[in-house]
Amino acid sequence: MSTWQSTPEALVEALQEENVGLAYVVTRTTGEVETSHPIFRPLADAIAASEDYGGHEGSFFTVGQESGHLLAAFVHRTRRGQAAGGVRFWSYATLGEMVTDGLRLSLAMGQKCALAGLWWGGGKGVIARRPGVDHRDPDVRRRIYTDYGRFLTSLRGCYVAAEDVGTTPEDMAWIHSTTRHTTCIPPALGGSGNPSRLTATGVVVAMEAALEHLGRGTLAGKTVAMQGLGNVATYMVGDLLERGVGRIVGVDVDAGRVEEVRRLYPDATFEGRAVSVDDTDILAAECDVLAPNAVGACLNPETIPTIRAPIVCGAANNQLARTKRDAAALKERGIVYVPDFLANRMGIVNCANEQYGVFKDDPAILAHLERGTPFGIYQRTLEVLRRAEATDTTPAEEAERLANELTLEPHPIWPDRGRQIIECLVEHG
Repeated sequence: MSTWQSTPEALVEALQEENVGLAYVVTRTTGEVETSHPIFRPLADAIAASEDYGGHEGSFFTVGQESGHLLAAFVHRTRRGQAAGGVRFWSYATLGEMVTDGLRLSLAMGQKCALAGLWWGGGKGVIARRPGVDHRDPDVRRRIYTDYGRFLTSLRGCYVAAEDVGTTPEDMAWIHSTTRHTTCIPPALGGSGNPSRLTATGVVVAMEAALEHLGRGTLAGKTVAMQGLGNVATYMVGDLLERGVGRIVGVDVDAGRVEEVRRLYPDATFEGRAVSVDDTDILAAECDVLAPNAVGACLNPETIPTIRAPIVCGAANNQLARTKRDAAALKERGIVYVPDFLANRMGIVNCANEQYGVFKDDPAILAHLERGTPFGIYQRTLEVLRRAEATDTTPAEEAERLANELTLEPHPIWPDRGRQIIECLVEHG
């Protein structure tokens, strides 16, 4: 079958035609990349050849039995613990786009968990939206997410799901109804709920660390430009105003979101406007801190030359279109870039340890936001920026180097648990 350039729907048809319940591409302990069915060998080869493949332990695919949607899960490295990461519900033009998203995001989740000192590995769930389906219909969503829960159950805990773009707390409740391998479930079900508030504060703390590194003082009186005004960014506006920022300029493709922020902060020096999807002018705004909070790959050869901010620090995942190339371009222009997986960790921090119970103002969670915590966002950001300066490399390279070192630390009780589960799944069909 055609792979990388085919549509996700083509893989759905292939799985159904071959009567395949679960397809996988795994990296065995020998280093060999193995696939479940000969027909998927081209897909396995494409994954192994991808520059986003980092020795991923497993990539899994199935078709939802009720929804007919293509469901996928990606597991990077589980030396520190089982893979954890959100479930993304998104539209993809090609299967290659979908798989690349899963590979990049799962690798970044592993790095994020390691830098945060969490005993988890990197994982990501991806659901490809089917064209022509009303995904706002509650019954459609119920079928999709109960399907995903059954998919997680079949993987037996090598990947533990959480909330991500396109997935809501209500969707997580449907996942939870058909599996126990999930976090970020609603408080009514004993979970930690929506982590947007904490994520926003974490990004603002990273901004403060970057300003200190450059000797530019605090956020008071500064101008911050924001691309994207979703849930996290809306909370960021509040945090920034509490710190006395002088001006916030924000854009979003949804005019309703812009008006919502204006309504929440009517007396603030907030300037918002709705823009088209391809409008990237905000990235060229003259400001002290630029915060990409929307889509990935927004920092690329077209946009980086236009940036006029000395610091880039935002909530979006995978902001660099190509990590090494674009990080070097930012460094060459003298722009300090705080890697996204360093700044936006609080989502996974909030829900990672739900199995140990949930309570208000959990010190194990709030420690990540305190300035003196060695593994906290503030100190980790300073550590990475100082290491990059000392070695004349980029913050992205240094953050990845440190994170990759930490991902090799074994879990104190369950090292390689995820890999062991995958090996058992493969051996026993």
